[in-house]
Amino acid sequence: MDLNRAMIIGNVTRDPELRTTSSGQTVASFGVATNHAWKDASGNKQEKAEFHNIVAWGKLAEICGQYLTKGRKIYIEGRIQTREWEGQDGQRRQRTEIVAENMIMLERAGAGGTQPNHARAEGQPVRASEPQAVGQPTPPSPQGTGGQAVQQAQSGDDEIRIEDIPF
Repeated sequence: MDLNRAMIIGNVTRDPELRTTSSGQTVASFGVATNHAWKDASGNKQEKAEFHNIVAWGKLAEICGQYLTKGRKIYIEGRIQTREWEGQDGQRRQRTEIVAENMIMLERAGAGGTQPNHARAEGQPVRASEPQAVGQPTPPSPQGTGGQAVQQAQSGDDEIRIEDIPF
């Protein structure tokens, strides 16, 4: 059994470059930087940035081209691929990239507007919903286990009592 899966969270390093192949397929290329921080043997904080080349195809490429901009924090999931070609100078070139199959925008671009925040590669559903900000409560379900807790949440009382926790 083999597995080729890459999952990264980082910042877009350059605006996506959109192209169309001779067969009419849309392709987007852009970069994402991830950071790694650690303490060395002497206790000093060290940090290193890793730069990833991302390629998206089809509908996902169009979404990336429309919504991604430099500096945007995103989640990318896909497979790792290495391409080889011969440059104009006759030298063999090689590039390792992540072929995106799933992309999620992790922060809002602007207040109030709606935008797709989650997109998948061709043939998979694309969700167009805005992520909730961290710390915002999700609306309680009317079929919730604690009727009292549901009423309390709807009335705006932020206090949670131990009796209201269903487990």
